[in-house]
Parts: sequence; C-alpha cells; structure tokens
Amino acid sequence: MRVFITGASSGIGAALARHYAQAGATLGLAARRQRQLLDLAAELPAGLSGTHACYALDVADAAALQAAAADFIARCGCPEIVIANAGVSVGTLADDAGDLPALRRVFEVNVIGMAQTLQPFIAAMKARGSGRLVGIASVAGIRGLPGAGAYSASKAATIAYLEALRGELRGSGVKVVTIAPGYIATPMTTANPYPMPFLLPADAAARRFARAIERGSSYTVIPWQMGVVAKLLRLLPNPLFDALFARAGRKPRGLDL
Repeated sequence: MRVFITGASSGIGAALARHYAQAGATLGLAARRQRQLLDLAAELPAGLSGTHACYALDVADAAALQAAAADFIARCGCPEIVIANAGVSVGTLADDAGDLPALRRVFEVNVIGMAQTLQPFIAAMKARGSGRLVGIASVAGIRGLPGAGAYSASKAATIAYLEALRGELRGSGVKVVTIAPGYIATPMTTANPYPMPFLLPADAAARRFARAIERGSSYTVIPWQMGVVAKLLRLLPNPLFDALFARAGRKPRGLDL
C-alpha cells in the first residue's frame, strides 16, 4: 500500500503516518518542517515498496504539490490513499482588520491547500479505477463559531468541496472520504483555553480515521459522540445558538501560521 499525507510532521498527520507505516505502507510525507519530517521518517519501519519519501513544502504552493505528487508517483506508483490533513487554526475577529491576513492564510491552507493536495492524484486514480481521496474537516465546520470565523468557514468549505468532488467522481472507483474530527490531542488544540469534551489521543484518532478510510465512508465524525453534538447543533434555532455560543470560550488569536 502507498499513502500520501500532508501535515505529516506532527499531530494527526504524524499519528496517521505511524499507523500506516506499521501496516507496511510506503509513505509520501509532506509538511513545512523538514527536520521534523526527516526525524519522523527515520523512526518509521520501511514500507513494503521501500523507503518513505519526504517533501518539505507548504500546501499553499500548488507547484510544490504538483512536483511532489509527480515524484511520488514516479518513484513509488500511484497511492491507494491520499490524505489532505494539513491545516491551521487561529482565532479571528471580524471587526479587526489585522485579522484579515490570518483569514486569508487559513483559507489558503485549509481549503485551497486541500484541493491542491488531492488534484494531482485524481487522474492516475481514475485511470486505475480505485483509490481514496481523504479530506480532514472538523465539527467546527457545522456551524459558525464566534471568535473562530475563519476556521469554521474554512472547514465548512472543506466539507462542501469534498461533497462536490464525491459527486464528480461517482462511478470512477475513486472514493472521497470526509472526516470531521472533534477534539484531538495535538499541538493545534493545546492552546485552546476551554473544555474539550470527548478529547481523543492522536494515535487513537488515527486508528479510527483509518477504519473510516478503509470503509470508504463518505462522511464520518470522530469520535461518534461529537457526531451527536454536531446533529444537535444543526437543529438549534439561530436565536438559541447565538445566545449559547456568544458566551463560549474562544480560540487564541495571533498564532504563527
């Protein structure tokens, strides 16, 4: 098996890399931080098809992703699974012009970066007639969370984009998998100054993600308890939702993206 993962240097991406490497997969690992990527690759068992490939890149760079995809396919073959996992999260306020660059960066990584990760592999997967294209969304995309407008909107866009892609690829043999995590214990969540119900360790989350990917599930919330919460959030009338979440804890602003 061959698996290509972005955002692989830490958190969920690194946990997924460890999970698939233990299963014998040959990995393409992409992230901005080259040193962490190389350290991760060095600790992983070699895949059945050889050593793992590392690509130090920013998913906002379309040319870099095109080159990485072409290199991985040439070296290892078309992957069975591509996981667009790279993402950034930061609090933003709509009335602060200083937060507009953060909004732009969040969309460049979480939405455009996801599309730029998946696109280079689609033709090869369609030609083969199989594969899994996986996008990591979030339960934060279910409704707009005050103080996290950029992140919520980006994840809502992620969900809608993957839904559209699923329709485009229907009948091709290529499955599109949307995973919407709740709270996962990663560097991204350590800065959250509020309670995080049903918090999952990254390795446990990776195992659940992998099961959903293997099933080819079109949309999965992990853990399932957050799926219940997500359904309830959809049902809340706007005045009640607004009143409840206006007082909720908010993401820190000004993080390095």
